[in-house]
Amino acid sequence: MTKFLNPSGVVKPFSKYSQVADVPGNHRWVHVSGQVGATPEGKLLEGFEEQARQTWHNIIGCLDAADMDVGDIVKVNQFLTRAADVAASREIRDEMMDGHAPASTLLIVAGLAHPALLVEIEVIAAKAEGGKAAKAAAAEKAPATAAPKSDPKGKAKR
Repeated sequence: MTKFLNPSGVVKPFSKYSQVADVPGNHRWVHVSGQVGATPEGKLLEGFEEQARQTWHNIIGCLDAADMDVGDIVKVNQFLTRAADVAASREIRDEMMDGHAPASTLLIVAGLAHPALLVEIEVIAAKAEGGKAAKAAAAEKAPATAAPKSDPKGKAKR
């Protein structure tokens, strides 16, 4: 199980995120490329809040395609072009994350790939491998165990 930590010797987070995401080795990782406020049809939305909400919807769609959800996110990197949008960005993130607080970085940048873009967000998610279905699938892929070979006298060799 992933642990989200805020160590006592480190500054307390300024908003709803964790300083550390400790993911054990039995997890499947998904890296979602930077998403922007464009609809599936390619229409770039106007205004920060509209772009930010669409960006999160795009992230949720990407996670869904990988059989994950926002609760599996361990790291968020947000890129904003205007410092004035930080509060709105945090509010929308908190709304979309439904109380989940992964590790997070928020940067104010001079610009993004298109001049009309106001926000871009990338995430990293991890989901535990395991459970009955995964173990059954692994068992089907495992090679069969060979029976011990016998010598001409009928005794098993090991």
